[in-house]
Amino acid sequence: MVFKYIDILGESTEGFDDAVRNAISETAQTVKDIRTAEVVRLNVIVSDDKIVEYQAYMRVAFKVKRKEG
Repeated sequence: MVFKYIDILGESTEGFDDAVRNAISETAQTVKDIRTAEVVRLNVIVSDDKIVEYQAYMRVAFKVKRKEG
């Protein structure tokens, strides 16, 4: 079995949990068989001394499937 890793960045105005969920949900639209997701770093974007965006930088692993034929 072989796995491939990609780096993704999830964003949310609600919180870190939502940023992680958004990242996995969007990635799953084009990447199949996601197995693990490691949160590497959490960031916030600040404007006028207030948090305006939460970011979750993640490393996602998915199973590589062999082409048939």
